[in-house]
Amino acid sequence: MAVDPVDLDLDLAFSADGALPPPLIGAAGPWADPEAGAASWQELLSGWLRQLAAELPPELRSPAYSLGLNLVGDGQIAELNAHWRGLAKPTDVLAFATREAGLEAGPPPPMPPGIASDPDPLELGDIVISLETAARQAEDHGHHLVRELQFLVSHGLLHLLGWDHPDDASLAAMLARQERLLT
Repeated sequence: MAVDPVDLDLDLAFSADGALPPPLIGAAGPWADPEAGAASWQELLSGWLRQLAAELPPELRSPAYSLGLNLVGDGQIAELNAHWRGLAKPTDVLAFATREAGLEAGPPPPMPPGIASDPDPLELGDIVISLETAARQAEDHGHHLVRELQFLVSHGLLHLLGWDHPDDASLAAMLARQERLLT
């Protein structure tokens, strides 16, 4: 499918856990604010999807996407990590891709002739980030929390789009692509 990346549409569901410590929310600025954050992430993720459009396999090219982005604490991400990965500890980012084996939705039902409809957005899945782990990592790396959040969201997005890093070479390629998104 030929898709004009300029016209790309993104339906983003953004949330930040209300139980997160206020100093962390403050350090993340508008990126962790439930209202301002949605607009900031919407603009950034849309831009990244436009950048990536030409690289995507045909089944992931769409004029419209949908995904969720959730900022949580270490406790909540540790529960998810234990349930889905068998690792009972916090992690920085988890990506739950809709298009993984057994999760794909079937094709949309055919529309009757003469009825135009906007295509449903392609559901990519959900990205979950521990704001607490991100803050520790930002400090360890000597950069701002916002930079760390953007790095982790870009990592999650690439996972939703099929990127993986089972070995050092693929991890290096994925990290290099993230850096290009961030510049």
